[in-house]
Amino acid sequence: MRITVLIAGLLFSACTSSGSGGGIDTGAAAPAAQSDADPDLTPTGASGLPAGYLGRADKANTNVSDAKYVVSGNSWEITTGPAHIIYAAKDAATGNYTISSTIEQLAAPRHREAFGLMFGGQNLAAPTQKYMYFVVAGTGEMLVKHRDGDATRDLIAWRKTESVPVADAQGKQTYRLEVRVSGDSVKFVVNNVVAGALSKSALQLQTDGIAGLRVNHNLSLKATPLVVTR
Repeated sequence: MRITVLIAGLLFSACTSSGSGGGIDTGAAAPAAQSDADPDLTPTGASGLPAGYLGRADKANTNVSDAKYVVSGNSWEITTGPAHIIYAAKDAATGNYTISSTIEQLAAPRHREAFGLMFGGQNLAAPTQKYMYFVVAGTGEMLVKHRDGDATRDLIAWRKTESVPVADAQGKQTYRLEVRVSGDSVKFVVNNVVAGALSKSALQLQTDGIAGLRVNHNLSLKATPLVVTR
C-alpha cells in the first residue's frame, strides 16, 4: 500500500511540474526563480536619457540613468537597463491626437520583453502617477495597460495578432507604432494596420496628458523620438 501511494504521488508531481505544454505565454507572472535569474543589466557606458527628456523606472530601487541612449541619425539606439518610461513636457496632447514612433528590435531578449508608446501621462514624477501604454513584443503579441500609482490593469491583455510581426531568427523586427485618439475611440496601430481599439467612455479612460515611450528591461532597440500630431 505504501509503495502504491508513493508511486501515485510521484506521478502527480511529474504531471503538475510539466505544466500544460507549449503555447503562447498569456502574460501570467513569471516564477520567482526566473525573475531572480533575469536582473536588470547595466549597459557598458550607460549614459542616461537624451537632453530635454525625463524618465521614470518601474522599480523604486532602480535608476533610469542606467539606461543607455545614443543618438544615431534621427533615432536613438537604446540599451536597457531598467524598465522605464521616457517623456518630455513638449509632448503633452489633449483632445484628438496621434502619437507615433518607429521602433526596431535589434536583438532577441532572454524572455518576452515589450516596448512601445506611453500616453495620457499625469503626475509622472509623483506617487500618484497615471498613464496608459501600448506595447508590442517580438513574439508577435501586443498589450495595452493602465497604471495608477503602483497598480496596473490590463485594458487589452497579452494577445497574439497578425498585425504584430514576429521577429526574425536574429531577433530583429521593425514596428511603426501609433496611438490614434479621436472622439470616443482609441486605436492602436502597427505598421499602418489597426491592431486593436478601445472606447474611452466604456473604460473611463483619460487620454489627455503627456506622451512618450515605454521600454522594458534588458532590450536592444533603435527608436525614433516620439512624434505628436495634434
